[in-house]
Amino acid sequence: MPRTDKASRLIAAPPARVYAAFVDPDELLAWLPPGDMTGRFDHFDARTGGSYRLTLTYPDAGTGKTTTDSDVVEARFVEVVPGVRVVQAVDFVSDDPAYAGTMIMTWAVAAAESGTRVEIRADNVPDGISAEDHAVGLASSLANLAAHVEN
Repeated sequence: MPRTDKASRLIAAPPARVYAAFVDPDELLAWLPPGDMTGRFDHFDARTGGSYRLTLTYPDAGTGKTTTDSDVVEARFVEVVPGVRVVQAVDFVSDDPAYAGTMIMTWAVAAAESGTRVEIRADNVPDGISAEDHAVGLASSLANLAAHVEN
């Protein structure tokens, strides 16, 4: 059954700085992988109609969706509104039908009194991703983002 997961965080940095971390591949690799995962892009084109392929690697085998230690995602940029939001259509590369379907990820920034309110919305989350694990992963990525841009 499709579901929507959401997360948000107030970040003590200007919206332009936070938004820049959404569309630069080096910056994304610094904050997006949750926990102690690492990532690499095979290609990256951050514009409406562009795409990327990202491999996230777990430190321990046994939890990956694509291989025992990795998740591979193919994503398309559905909408890129500079300084406002990035909307992506994300597909997991997996033989497991529990990860089938296209998840729509929306990352948005808005000015707040003490910095930037970042909102993440994931629509059509695959059934194979537990709500609890996804909440932990989203919170971890937001904490990484805050640590990355709050200088």
